[in-house]
Amino acid sequence: MRKEDCFYLGKVVSKYSFKGEVLVKLDTDEPDIYENMESVFVSLGNNLVPFFIDRCRLHKSNLLRIDFEEVKDEPTADKIIGSELYLPLTMLPKLKGNQFYFHEVIGFTMLDEVHGDIGKIVAVNDSASQDLFEVEKDGKELLIPVSDEIIIKVDRENQTIHVKTPEGLVDLYLGE
Repeated sequence: MRKEDCFYLGKVVSKYSFKGEVLVKLDTDEPDIYENMESVFVSLGNNLVPFFIDRCRLHKSNLLRIDFEEVKDEPTADKIIGSELYLPLTMLPKLKGNQFYFHEVIGFTMLDEVHGDIGKIVAVNDSASQDLFEVEKDGKELLIPVSDEIIIKVDRENQTIHVKTPEGLVDLYLGE
């Protein structure tokens, strides 16, 4: 399995017991849907290695307590502390309406209420404090905030995102 075919689920943050159980900090708004998993991919080096789960349950708010088949003592658990966990993209819950996963809108056309077609989404930058669509139009890059106030409609069927950008933002990039 390749990372490109998976989504980031969370990270092993600590040991829970001397029997090798670990706590995973989940990166999700709905931790309860991952409570009864049978397996996950653990990132070890440059590889995603399948790990099978004996028991898995929520611990406090967004922590998952996992008892892996392959990890039954503290030294083995120590080896996976800090490792990232992944699941295949096919296991992502389907989103409706204007909700979307960043990876699914790459290649969508962005249509602005005033300017019309302002380009194709080539990436979503989520490394800053504000997530940004990276949109390309005629060799120019536009950075459009990912925001409920800006996004009017996500049209999966036609692969478009309709937006109402703040006045002057598109002109700043395209010089219209």
